[in-house]
Amino acid sequence: MNYKWIAVILMIVIYLYRMMISVLSLLSEKNPIPENVSDVYDKETYLKWREYHAETNRFGMISFSVSMFVSVLLLVFNVYAVFANLFPDGMFWQTFSVILVSSLASLIDIPFSWYDTMVIEEKYGFNKTTAKTFWADQVKTFIISLFIITGIGCLLFALHRLFGDWLIPAFAVIMTALVLLIAFLYPFLSRIFNKFTPLEDGELRDKLTALLEKNGYKVREINVMDASRRTTKSNAYFSGFGKMKTIVLYDTLIETLTPDEICAVFAHELGHGLHGDTLKNHILTFFQMAMLAVFAWFTLHTVEIFTDFGFAGINYGFALLMIIGLEFPLVSPLAALITNYFSRRAEYAADAHAVKEGYGEQLITSLKSLAKENYANLSPSPIIVKLEYSHPTLSQRIDAIRNHSS
Repeated sequence: MNYKWIAVILMIVIYLYRMMISVLSLLSEKNPIPENVSDVYDKETYLKWREYHAETNRFGMISFSVSMFVSVLLLVFNVYAVFANLFPDGMFWQTFSVILVSSLASLIDIPFSWYDTMVIEEKYGFNKTTAKTFWADQVKTFIISLFIITGIGCLLFALHRLFGDWLIPAFAVIMTALVLLIAFLYPFLSRIFNKFTPLEDGELRDKLTALLEKNGYKVREINVMDASRRTTKSNAYFSGFGKMKTIVLYDTLIETLTPDEICAVFAHELGHGLHGDTLKNHILTFFQMAMLAVFAWFTLHTVEIFTDFGFAGINYGFALLMIIGLEFPLVSPLAALITNYFSRRAEYAADAHAVKEGYGEQLITSLKSLAKENYANLSPSPIIVKLEYSHPTLSQRIDAIRNHSS
C-alpha cells in the first residue's frame, strides 16, 4: 500500500469538497431574499453585496487552489523529509524542521491575504488595516503558530513514548485541556494584536453591568478593542471562566449599535452562559479531540506512512501535519454536521433568553445591522447551512425571536 498516493487522493477529495461549498455559495446569490430580511439591504447595497460575495468566493477558490497545489507538491517530492535531513537528529529538531517547512510554505498565502485585505476589503469599504499593521500581524502570527505547533508536536512525542497504546485517551484529555488553556489565554494573546481601553462611564456601561449582575455574573472590566484599525466589521464577546466576566466591545460595534441593541447582543450571550453552552462545547471538543487521538494512534502505528514520504522512521512533526492537515479535514464535515446542529439549537435558545430579558425587538434590529455591516448572506444554500453554519440564518432567527415574543 502506497500511502503517498493515498494521501494525494485524499487531498484531492478535500479540495473537491471545498470547491463544492464555494460553488454552492456562489449559486446561492440567486436565491430570493426572505421577506423578513428584505429591508437589510437597499437595492444599491444588495448589488454591492452580490459583487463582494462573488469576488471573495472566486478569489477564495483561487487562493485555496494554489495552497492545495503547493501542499501536494511538498508531499509528492518528499520535501519534508529532505529538509528534515538538514537538521540534527533528535525529537525537537526533527519535529521543528517539518513544522518550519509547513510554516514557510504557508507564506505563499501572504500575497493572497494582502490582496484580500488591501484590495478587495478596501474596495468595498471594510479595510482599515495599514501596510505596517498587516506585516506586523503576519510576523506575529508566523512566530506564534510556529512555536505552538512545534510544542504540540513535541507533546505528541512525549505522550506516545509515555502512554503507548493509551495514547488515545491521554491525547484527547490533554488536547482538550490545551484548547481550554488557549481559550483562557485568548484575552492575553489578543493584546499582542490590539489595544484595549476601558469603556467610559455612562448609559452603556451601566446597562451592561446591570444586565450581567441581574443574571448572577460579576463584571471584572468592560473594554473597547480598536478593531477599526483593521476593519469596519463589528463584533463583541465576553471572556472569563465562572461568574467573573470581562466584556470586550469592538469600537466599530459602539459606533454601529445603540446601547439597548448592544445589551440585546449580550443578553443573547448571557443565554449561552446560563444554559451551560460553554460546558457543552467543551464536551463536543473532547469528542473531536478523541477523534484526533484515534488518527494519531493509527498514524504512529503505521511506520510505512513515514517511509513512503522519505523518512527513515516516525517523525512527530510530520505525524501532526498528517493528522491536522489531512486525516481530520477528511472527516470534519461529518463532525461539523453534528456539532453545528447542536450549535444552531443553542443559538435559538440564547435568542429566546434575550427575548425573556425584554430585548426581542432590539435583538432583531441589532442582528440586521450587524448583518448589513458584515455583508452577511441573507439566503444561503440550505446544504451549506447544515454543513457549515454554526448559527441559523438571519431569517430563521428573526422568525424564532418573533415566535417567542408573541
